Amino acid sequence: MSKPAVEEFNGIYLDLSKQPGKVKFAEPGLAWKSVAGGQSSSLDGEQFLQCQWSRGAKGHEVKILTRDSGVLQLDGFDAEEFDRVQKIFKLFYGLNLEHKDHALKGWNWGKAEFGKAELSFNVQNRPAFEIPYTEISNTNLAGKNEVAVEFSLPSGGDETGTNGQLGGVRSRGRKGGAAKDQLVEMRFYIPGTATKKENEEDGEDKSGEGSEEEEHHNAANLFYDTLMDKADIGEVAGDTFATFLEVLHLTPRGRFGIDMYENSFRLRGKTYDYKIPYDNIKKFMVLPKPDDLHFLITVGLDPPLRQGQTRYPFLVMQFKRDDEVTIELNMTSEMLEGKYKNKLSARYESPQHRVVAEVFRGLSGKKVVTPSKDFSSHHQQAGVKCSIKANEGHLFCLDKSFMFVPKPASYIPFDNISVITMSRVGGAVSASRTFDITIATKNGTGEHQFSNINREEQKPLEEFFQIKGLRTKNEMIDDSSALIAAALKDADMASSDDEEVVAARADRGSADEDDESVDEDFKADSDSDVAEEFDSAHESSGSGSDAEMADADAGADSDPPEEEARPKKKAKTSK
Repeated sequence: MSKPAVEEFNGIYLDLSKQPGKVKFAEPGLAWKSVAGGQSSSLDGEQFLQCQWSRGAKGHEVKILTRDSGVLQLDGFDAEEFDRVQKIFKLFYGLNLEHKDHALKGWNWGKAEFGKAELSFNVQNRPAFEIPYTEISNTNLAGKNEVAVEFSLPSGGDETGTNGQLGGVRSRGRKGGAAKDQLVEMRFYIPGTATKKENEEDGEDKSGEGSEEEEHHNAANLFYDTLMDKADIGEVAGDTFATFLEVLHLTPRGRFGIDMYENSFRLRGKTYDYKIPYDNIKKFMVLPKPDDLHFLITVGLDPPLRQGQTRYPFLVMQFKRDDEVTIELNMTSEMLEGKYKNKLSARYESPQHRVVAEVFRGLSGKKVVTPSKDFSSHHQQAGVKCSIKANEGHLFCLDKSFMFVPKPASYIPFDNISVITMSRVGGAVSASRTFDITIATKNGTGEHQFSNINREEQKPLEEFFQIKGLRTKNEMIDDSSALIAAALKDADMASSDDEEVVAARADRGSADEDDESVDEDFKADSDSDVAEEFDSAHESSGSGSDAEMADADAGADSDPPEEEARPKKKAKTSK
């Protein structure tokens, strides 16, 4: 039986591509090309390790596992083509096309199995879904029994085929980006414990134990460690050039170790572990904190860092100003004199924030941004203290933008600012000492409000806005005018009230004088008719105690004139 030279199939999708294409099988290998005229892809037949036939998204799928732990997916075959495809793989590559049925029960509990190239989630010994290791970008322990798995994200439509021009031929780890909506995270709940077998390296045969020993581990931790090893998350290609231990991060909160590699850096925390390519760094800023004690290093990332549902577009690290470190880069002299000439030094002995900034700049090639020399606060600092809602922080004035740190880290470029409004908000006491700044962005995309800025910073900020040509609006002048007008109005009302009182008194004529005049007919010392009613007690009116009481009463009642006109009653004495 002679072998056919080439077998051809149309309408086949490669690795979840947006557009279908044509695939050709031949004895040297296979080749695929998109009907949209994009790039083509080929695979040598010697790289074929295993092949499977199963239901796919577009029909039936042929999955090829390669010797370099890769996975190639060809989707869109008809069910009637199984025999033809099986014969091709048998004749050309000497492989048996395995027919694999997926579990369709919809259960969300099963057993996870780690294969050579992918993680398989099985339900009743049938795969419910598979995740190629190349699609996994990160994994974290989200809880005691929970593991979060994050998937690779594309950086643009050109890599995913979503622009409709390419056929979706993508680099390693970007298959999942073939659609606008895509799965970015999956969590596994793994209770209980699991056993891990380790071979004895001593070469001694221990009695009753054989050559293997079983160790019990937390099942979630074992799953996490295995996935880290299989997906090459913890191991980054190449040697570590530099390591910084226990660096304090304000965003996200915690202490992380930083490992610097040739093409990426790694953040190692107690719970989370991240591998971030240098290409994801869009901004790198070194900001002196206005307390004269610390420096802040702010790293802008795109795509942002993710912890569960939270996205962090900026990393904010804090260093003590006076902490000095001495490190030697783990790099050959050939690399220092070649690729990193005039970029890195073999040895550093400087404050830690300066060493970290210089190593980042040398490895990533990113420009280090510092505060503008055109701004100096009232206290000769590079930033001003303010708040975004209830979050206190510092607003730094850069040459082309504003930067607020630490939380929420906000970056506002000047070319996106429509108008800056300065206003006073709050009660009379607080309003006189602080003011607010509201930055409105162009095209009505929103605004940023920074409150509780010390009034002393108004003049330096206004001068900086004028130097940078930023459009400003000062509402505090209107507020001051309104306060002065209100004060004058209150004064006018008070004077008019006094005039009304005087006029009212004039209309009353001698009534006020009658009220204020003394009754000439009344004599306090003479005997009155009222006193005659107490003739029986009149003899004791000159007693000592009664005289003292009378003097006290007279002293207490001397102010109101009405009380003086009232006759005093004699105190009764016991007989």
